[in-house]
Amino acid sequence: MNMEKQVNELPDLDSTYEITVDQIAEYRKNGHVMIRQAAKSDEIKVYEPIFTHWVKELNYHDKPVEERDTYGKAFIQIGNLWLKSEQIKRFVTAKRFAKIAAQLMGVKAVRLYHDQALFKEPGGGHTPWHQDQIYWPFNTDKMITMWMPLVPISEQIGSMTFASGSQKMGYISKLVISDESHRSMAEYIEGKGFEKVTYGAMAAGDATFHAGWTLHSAPGNPTDTLRKVMTVIYVADDAVIVEPDSNARRSDLAGCLPGQKPGETPCSPLNPLLYSEDWEA
Repeated sequence: MNMEKQVNELPDLDSTYEITVDQIAEYRKNGHVMIRQAAKSDEIKVYEPIFTHWVKELNYHDKPVEERDTYGKAFIQIGNLWLKSEQIKRFVTAKRFAKIAAQLMGVKAVRLYHDQALFKEPGGGHTPWHQDQIYWPFNTDKMITMWMPLVPISEQIGSMTFASGSQKMGYISKLVISDESHRSMAEYIEGKGFEKVTYGAMAAGDATFHAGWTLHSAPGNPTDTLRKVMTVIYVADDAVIVEPDSNARRSDLAGCLPGQKPGETPCSPLNPLLYSEDWEA
């Protein structure tokens, strides 16, 4: 494949995907929803090799899977890939996905917070229970992650598992992704009686969307194929940055919101506006 392929030769991802009233209601009730074929198979077929190239190029692991800690076993994690490639930028900043995010959250406009490739290697470990938003220096419920496989995912691996309704609890614990977070959050889920939901097998281009506060986990990869997933995190345009109360949030403030301070709304060069209702006028 020619990695220098012109951006305008790539599939246009700005066309609208019509989500339903029921899907919006499901997301707001449960904190997660499945959107089948948010990207078409022929679109993903073009973009997947580009993501694979860059993840391999930037893979920082220097030990076999079995010699890593729990977090390292979970995936190859590469953030802000959109800054590395104009081709990836076209995907990450796509209006289609951003509009879905805005509609699910019920906000007028969304910005990019950051992207992440999450490639789970053959033999890769589970992703412990956690809340994404303990890493993000915002005090809002208007943040959402799109989790999209770039290859078919079998029933053996499946989608993530979500604790339905857990997003309504807000900030539950400061525990970052770890064995401790898995034990503690599993006990919490059991104690609260949250239903655990997984969507099973997924096609390339299917996507789950989940709220920043939704508790979720993912199984390991018992297959001999790489689970290739791309995520994009969106934040409401009017969300307010808060004083970071942990090292994780201090790191994110510096890395994902450079130059910004508590009390401001996200507007750094790393947080472009991706969708606004005003654009539909």
